[in-house]
Amino acid sequence: MRTLILFSSVLLSAVTLLSACSQTASRAPTTATVVEPAPVLAEPAGPQPAEPEAPDLPLRDASRDMTRKLEVQQRSQEVEMRRMVKPAPSSAGMAYYAPPPPPPVFVQPENRDNYASLDRNAVQRVAENPVSTFSVDVDTGSYANVRRYLTQGQLPPRDAVRVEEFINNFDYGYSAPRDRDQPFAVLTEIAPTPWNDKTHLLRVGLQGWKPQTRPVGTNLVFLVDVSGSMLDADKLPLVKTALKMLLEDLSARDRISLVVYAGASGVVLEPTPGDQRQHIAAALDRLEAGGSTNGGAGIQLAYAMARQGWIEGGVNRVLLATDGDFNVGTTRFETLLDLVREQRRSGIALTTLGFGQGNYNDHLMEQLANVGDGNHAYIDSAQEAHKVLVRQREATLTTIARDVKIQIEFNPAAVAEYRLIGYENRALAREDFANDAVDAGEIGAGHTVTALYEIALAGSGGEKIPALRYGAESAADSRTQELAHLRLRYKRPEDGADAASRLIERALSRREILQRPEQMSDSLRLAAAVAAFGQRLAGDVNLGAFDYTRIEQLAASVGDDPYGDRAGFRQLLRTAKALSVQAGVDAVTPIGG
Repeated sequence: MRTLILFSSVLLSAVTLLSACSQTASRAPTTATVVEPAPVLAEPAGPQPAEPEAPDLPLRDASRDMTRKLEVQQRSQEVEMRRMVKPAPSSAGMAYYAPPPPPPVFVQPENRDNYASLDRNAVQRVAENPVSTFSVDVDTGSYANVRRYLTQGQLPPRDAVRVEEFINNFDYGYSAPRDRDQPFAVLTEIAPTPWNDKTHLLRVGLQGWKPQTRPVGTNLVFLVDVSGSMLDADKLPLVKTALKMLLEDLSARDRISLVVYAGASGVVLEPTPGDQRQHIAAALDRLEAGGSTNGGAGIQLAYAMARQGWIEGGVNRVLLATDGDFNVGTTRFETLLDLVREQRRSGIALTTLGFGQGNYNDHLMEQLANVGDGNHAYIDSAQEAHKVLVRQREATLTTIARDVKIQIEFNPAAVAEYRLIGYENRALAREDFANDAVDAGEIGAGHTVTALYEIALAGSGGEKIPALRYGAESAADSRTQELAHLRLRYKRPEDGADAASRLIERALSRREILQRPEQMSDSLRLAAAVAAFGQRLAGDVNLGAFDYTRIEQLAASVGDDPYGDRAGFRQLLRTAKALSVQAGVDAVTPIGG
């Protein structure tokens, strides 16, 4: 019996030891582990039991055999453990550490780019809705952002396409105003629509006045997002490259401040004379990305720095460089907009420069610039940074007209229908036009603004909406030579935020209509091609069968191209055509389809 008890005890210890070894072998240690030798048990004190009698020998032999097997298994498991882990450099010969993890498997990051949902402008019947009112837009961010998608081999989301920003990305060589008293010239042209021979394109072009001398001083606050989301090469490193471009033409009368924000915000550089370029560039070079994004606190601090460096009669502006991924602090969309609305009354404008992809908040960036009396650009390369901040420096930084609104009243005796191309998120109510308390867009020095309407003349056969059975269609009268009446309102920046707006108005006549497509100017041909490109990417059914090939033909001869912008546009056309064929969406599909 004693032998049986002894065997049971040994067998239980062996099973326990085997379980422990199995658990040890099944999981790799996460920290350095020292393997201790098995403890030696002392002989029990007192008289030892007698050797078992002969009948118990088979049980004892079985116990010894089991013990040997367990020892062999344990030694085998220890050898396997030594093979799997690499000894750490240590004087203790039994110290080990876990092997390095296998290389990570690349997983395409989720695309969290955020775009406002756009309901494309519908055709309007003049007899029912004769007045069209909207705020001007000089932003170009949508074009550069869509270019980024296409050059990376992707068709863009349709909501990323704001057609008016495509059109306004280009300089059409409009004639400049004669003097500063009226800050922009107004030009119109009416010609057959390239994609519909039964309608016409009406272009309204504005060319901003460009001063011959520099402003008395430029007070700029660089507000830079240094959160963890800005680590990528097309984010913070590109921000540094872009902002340094602004330093080349500064003087001692200019002021540069640098404010950063991540989980918290801080001042890296207080207002510093612009001729201290190396000092300012060194401050930019020290920036590193990491942490969460408290953009609201950064905006407040940036405006405080702008007030500290205020230059009377000069340019006072905050330049926000970020991917727009605000995730701590003030994060509610409307609250951030209200914050900027409140600050703009100080006379400090806000320009937003968008960077990066994957979590880019286009919706917020575009709207912050809108309510901040500024403009929005997307920087996808050093070349785009040079265009926005060097070539178009004055247009980006110097405002020549505020709260600019356009209103067109169409004559129902001459025009049956109209459709405004783009400007969906710039629409204003009819009564907002004369209300100076309603905010609108700004025009920078030398800026070009273009708006296109597709119109169907009365009786042309180009109408798409049947007339109302009981509608009061206007009878022809002595004013049938007038197609429409154009009105513009604006405020001069030097008159102050509460100044009354000024009015420009003129009638558009039938005599202005060009009868043949070849009479169309190069500038309108280019604008039409760019507008068709944007509408095509957005899936607009109004283009009919006017495909990428025909758009490319329209853009084949578009005048001088000193910076290669128009050649780049034609290349994007070819890229979009190839991607559309590859994706099987070469045919026009309904919006939202």
